[in-house]
Amino acid sequence: MARLALVAALLLAACKTVPVVETTGPLLAPPPPQQPAQPPSQPKPMVAAHAPVPRVALVLGGGAARGFAHVGVLRALEQEKIPVDLIVGTSVGSLIGALYAEERNSFELEWTAFQLEKDDLFDYGVMNVVSGMSFAAGDRLERWLTEKIKVKNIEEMKVPFAAVATDLNWGTRVVIDRGSVARAVRASSAIPGVFPPVQHMGKILVDGGVTDNIPISVAREQGADLVIAVDISENIGNTNIKNVIDVVLQSTNIMFALNVEHSKRGADVLVTPKVGDVGMLDFTQKKRCMAAGIEAAREAIPKIRAAIAAWQARKMAAVPAAGSPRG
Repeated sequence: MARLALVAALLLAACKTVPVVETTGPLLAPPPPQQPAQPPSQPKPMVAAHAPVPRVALVLGGGAARGFAHVGVLRALEQEKIPVDLIVGTSVGSLIGALYAEERNSFELEWTAFQLEKDDLFDYGVMNVVSGMSFAAGDRLERWLTEKIKVKNIEEMKVPFAAVATDLNWGTRVVIDRGSVARAVRASSAIPGVFPPVQHMGKILVDGGVTDNIPISVAREQGADLVIAVDISENIGNTNIKNVIDVVLQSTNIMFALNVEHSKRGADVLVTPKVGDVGMLDFTQKKRCMAAGIEAAREAIPKIRAAIAAWQARKMAAVPAAGSPRG
């Protein structure tokens, strides 16, 4: 009896310590262990959401066939979602810039650039040399632009745009930010000796590279907060000079490169595609130049983002804190 009483006592004690779970269906799986309470999430800084947005300008320099690198730069910036709020171009920089500013579409720009050939731009002729001021007439360049760019006037472009030319009479820089797109680009691209001067805006105009091949100061004057400049004038050496056109182009290249040395220091970020060994009229290197532009732009992306962040921080620091006295 004593042993039976001990067993009964143990069973009663076990019933008191094990909870009974009532179910109306099959046995339920035990609930998962409770996760430790997470600390409340910290609010994200409000600076990024409310920071002012800088007006970013892209300045595209001259360099003839090397300008295909500008196409790659624009493609990389678009892919990285770097805003381009203003484009200022000289010579081939104005041509590529205008093609992009019309639609803000790097895919269309790349397709158009791949189709562009030297004969689309250069209409050489003996009579041009004998009775004119250049080897090419320049009409073909303007006609090609008129066909490729649907809008007629700069004011209609999706991206604000300005082309830079030079007043041949007075040697001053001329900024063209309104009126005919084709005429503006033709004037900005009128390489002395290769294309004739262009009558526009009541002036006689030639290539903008004569006075300002990387017009960073123009972008500032047009209201840019940050300037990304693309320099394709690197390495002016050329040992393959065979004719008078090569002489003219090489002389122009030297002149352009020299006036770049000072102006390019004004850029917030300078992009320099490695196209220094591409000839001024070598249209066979288009794909390579575009790839060089993509590579150079991607290398510059961290600097660009840092420049934007620094500009935003300066602007935010200048805003009086809430409740602080205003001077």
